[in-house]
Amino acid sequence: MARQSPQRPDADEPQLDDTDAAAAADEVEEDRPPADRALWDEVRIDPVEIALPSGTGFTLRAYRPARDLTPTDVAERDQDDPFLARRQVVETEEDEEVVILDEEFAALSAEEDDEDEEKDAKARRKGKADASDDDKAEADDDDDEDEDEAGDEEVPVFLTHKGRLLLFKTPESLVTFIRSGAPNDLSQLDSWNELSERLEPADIAPLDEDTYELDLVVENLRGGHDAWDHELLIEAGEIARDLAYALRLPAVLDMLSAGSSLDDLDEALRASVNGGVGGFLGRRRLKKIGAQTASLGWRTIVGKISAVVDWRD
Repeated sequence: MARQSPQRPDADEPQLDDTDAAAAADEVEEDRPPADRALWDEVRIDPVEIALPSGTGFTLRAYRPARDLTPTDVAERDQDDPFLARRQVVETEEDEEVVILDEEFAALSAEEDDEDEEKDAKARRKGKADASDDDKAEADDDDDEDEDEAGDEEVPVFLTHKGRLLLFKTPESLVTFIRSGAPNDLSQLDSWNELSERLEPADIAPLDEDTYELDLVVENLRGGHDAWDHELLIEAGEIARDLAYALRLPAVLDMLSAGSSLDDLDEALRASVNGGVGGFLGRRRLKKIGAQTASLGWRTIVGKISAVVDWRD
């Protein structure tokens, strides 16, 4: 059988070089319509993509008033691991096994917090000494108002079940789970049934602001102040706080709470991205934050979040 010669392009047909081909591909990408957001806007739930050291997965997140939500049940999770709040984070770094404990992070950041804690303690003692009965009564009224406001505050809720975050490797597996009617904490939302009836794999297209790369945070912090990716770190703080609240991880919430070293890092990062004097002062504050303390703290946070992930294929 004679070997067929390869077909040659028509001499009259214009040929594209590599540059033109790349430009044409970009043009096709730009012409492609964005994913339809109508469904997500109606149900007030969003697809989220989270990258962790163990992989990247899709899940769902919503915000609702705290009074309308039943928190995820962590009883079974805590029975499986009664020392979850003190879990060791084990990583392999340059062929050397490194074990990090919460206490190690606390020791590194203690010096930074000692002065502030001493000032706060003095202020509290002075406040107690000066408080009158009328002040206490007024404080009680303020507490009642704070409770009402806390109930109205919108808080995050994820696709979780019994204290674990459900992450799916593909949009198809996420949609299959949602349609299955399997128990999860988002099913308490009034829009859940509508989502489960209408959702298609093509709809699982998270926005850029709903895509988080927690797997890159520690390495970026290790690179030193000049290498820090402000946007990456700010977004990591946002998703970590949301997950810590929804998954009931008090240790993570404490590490990111107001006045902590990691909260100071977050505030300095946010200030530094702004122009003017605020940005200048923010950059100066960043220089004073220890890269080792920051990377160690974030390694612990990522480890604690990873420990409560339930991967689904």
